[in-house]
Amino acid sequence: MKQAALNWLEKNHEDIVHNLADLVAIQSISTDGEHNPEIDRTAKLTCDQMRDAGLHNVEILRVGQSMPYAYGEWLEAPGKPTVFLYAHHDVQPVNFVEQWQSDPWKLTRRDGRLYARGAADDKGAIVGQLAAIAAYRKTGNTLPVNVKMLVEGEEEIGSKNLLKFFETHRNRLKSDVIIVCDTENIQVGIPSITYSLRGIVTVKVEVNTAKIPVHSGMVGGALPDAAIALNAILGRLYWNNSPLPIPQFYDRVRPLTDKERQAFNKLPFDEAKFRTTCGMVGTARFAMEQGYNFYAQTWRRPAVTVIAQEASSIKGASNQVLPKATALVSCRIVPDQKPDEVLQQLTAFLTSNPPWGCDVVVTPVGPPVEWWMTDPNGPAFEAALSAMRSGFDCDPVAIGCGGTIGFVGPLCELFGGAPALLLGIEDPASNAHAPNESLHEGDFKKLMASLVHLFDNLGKLAPDRVK
Repeated sequence: MKQAALNWLEKNHEDIVHNLADLVAIQSISTDGEHNPEIDRTAKLTCDQMRDAGLHNVEILRVGQSMPYAYGEWLEAPGKPTVFLYAHHDVQPVNFVEQWQSDPWKLTRRDGRLYARGAADDKGAIVGQLAAIAAYRKTGNTLPVNVKMLVEGEEEIGSKNLLKFFETHRNRLKSDVIIVCDTENIQVGIPSITYSLRGIVTVKVEVNTAKIPVHSGMVGGALPDAAIALNAILGRLYWNNSPLPIPQFYDRVRPLTDKERQAFNKLPFDEAKFRTTCGMVGTARFAMEQGYNFYAQTWRRPAVTVIAQEASSIKGASNQVLPKATALVSCRIVPDQKPDEVLQQLTAFLTSNPPWGCDVVVTPVGPPVEWWMTDPNGPAFEAALSAMRSGFDCDPVAIGCGGTIGFVGPLCELFGGAPALLLGIEDPASNAHAPNESLHEGDFKKLMASLVHLFDNLGKLAPDRVK
């Protein structure tokens, strides 16, 4: 049955790619509130593709005023584990349009990659998971495991209704193991399973010095400049290549074990290629703390990033002393930091001793998201590692992730401690959220084959033996 499924994937690859092309053609942008009809269309198309793959009880679900969730299941394997598959059908906007080398809404093959907005994040996962299901259903008309698949429509805006959705549909969704394909392989050709995620705390920093802008020729040098004050405050966050200078910030940070440090040091990292991929200017140096390599820094050390800043428009600039300036500061947190403590520490640091005594207000933006970390051992992880080894013909690696997938920890708890398997679909060149987003086609094929192997491996375990 497994070999027939693998053969089906090879034979039907072009049809699978066509399904991906259909999905990425819909501009299901969730971040601007202007594309709700398109998000509805991707949910409907996802349901159509679920039915074609062989899932049952396919429907669009909502909770409150949420964007649509596409749901389907196949529950005809009594005595076998139930696998919960997650993906999302919403995407980021197309920014820096002039830098795209092809139409972002038309799947384009180029140099072994598939380019389009959403190709990697995360419509490739939808199509890949459904292809693995179809490979079994269209050959032996059965699956080695039970499957419940949920495709969310608001992941790119923080999954603000997802936990409520899980609570509402807890009994319907409950499963033995969770599979998510929304993370990264450390490089092309090396399959990676992610066992840690950073959390996130975001704040808005507002600086006020006056009620109105005033002509700079009249008051420049006398009236405090809100933009300069804000940048002086943000400049306190500069860490050079040392820890962030926020008092008590590292008190709870879990140290790396010797085993972790050795494992991270063995992982491949091409500095020149990374600099080229990111477009780093030649004079810029890396910001990592001394004693931490790229992986240790981005997976297991906290980080602070100014993600937005405004005082006035350059286009509409005038000779004025600006009375107000605002920034968004995003803080990635790691084991064992507590979001409420991080918020307090960051707020105290940014509001203390303000320049010229200006008014500084720091407020949280959105709910914080906890970090997540698990032990990548046990039957489910062994099944996944074996499956990736077979699918990629290469030894897999266990890695961390600097990003955040907020539902993973709560969902594991909701499912009674179900293991979460986070399998890579992106790679460092995927440019998710950026121009020329792409999916490596070879790794896409290998991931689908790995899912076929994984279903087979999990099907050999009793439901109470997957942890």
